[in-house]
Amino acid sequence: MQLHNKLSKEEAMKKLHAETFKRTTLSFYRYVILDDPQSFRDDLFVELDSLNCLGRIYIAREGINAQMSVPEHNLETFIQCLNSRVALKDMPIKWAVEDDGKSFFKLIIKLRSKIVADGLDDGTFDVTNVGKHLTPMEFHNSLDDPDALVIDMRNHYESEVGYFENAICPDVDTFREEIQLLVDDFSNKKNNKVLLYCTGGVRCEKASAYLKHHGFNDVNQLHGGIIEYARQIKQTGLKSKFIGKNFVFDERLGESIDGQVISKCHQCGAACDTHTNCANDDCHLLFIQCEACKTQYKGCCTDECKAIIALPKEERIKLRSKFHDKYSKSQIYRQRIRPKLNHS
Repeated sequence: MQLHNKLSKEEAMKKLHAETFKRTTLSFYRYVILDDPQSFRDDLFVELDSLNCLGRIYIAREGINAQMSVPEHNLETFIQCLNSRVALKDMPIKWAVEDDGKSFFKLIIKLRSKIVADGLDDGTFDVTNVGKHLTPMEFHNSLDDPDALVIDMRNHYESEVGYFENAICPDVDTFREEIQLLVDDFSNKKNNKVLLYCTGGVRCEKASAYLKHHGFNDVNQLHGGIIEYARQIKQTGLKSKFIGKNFVFDERLGESIDGQVISKCHQCGAACDTHTNCANDDCHLLFIQCEACKTQYKGCCTDECKAIIALPKEERIKLRSKFHDKYSKSQIYRQRIRPKLNHS
């Protein structure tokens, strides 16, 4: 029985682009105790693989977090697959706003200690005492409250390309950094209405419980996240209060919500909201790059990386450990990319 995808990236991409049917990109999560995560994972892989599903799924004892690409002709069977499991029955699904059918090229299901790396000790607070779930329309209307704290629970590279009007977008690299920052920085505003949002809602579950544990009295969260907000706002024809692009964690790297481009190329400062990974695989930094700079830098984040990819493979291998010892990806961004952006 095959329990892992054995195709190389190149083989998987070739297979995906040769498909003659349409795919649908979707996501879901649920906090639910799984008694045997390994068996749950293996059984799920076998069934999803048989349906030709692709995507990235994290499973932990605390639940499941999934982003997926499902063949349209298998959608009904896929939903039946979820409903056949008590832990996944009647799962709320978030459907992609912009979908070219090429969001994922492999099915990867991994076991994790948590479905979101939050760095929190769940034993120190009640993780089930979450904030009030607001529908997209309720959240939309609540944004008019001038005293509300609208807080983006995503990382800096996500909020850089899009955010809600008047949102507080902390300059952080990780969720675990942000959650403690909020408790420290807004300790004097515990009676204000708090409006949390993230991509699909999963990060807000833990964040809202943690804020309530620390004495915040009116904690609310966008149910279904930006993905569901965008879908419903388009259906109603209302003007979106989310500006720009919603960053997503798949091959697309973003969905435009209102058509505006609010960010800049990290290398030349031109209007741009296209994320890319540095072509130097030993760097692979995620950054924003326009087409002109992509050509000039050969898809790299700096001249240093551009020079590295031009070297023979043997030379690149020699430089690899030195490169990683000197820079973390966060350091690369902050020391070598951001200064260029700030001076553009």
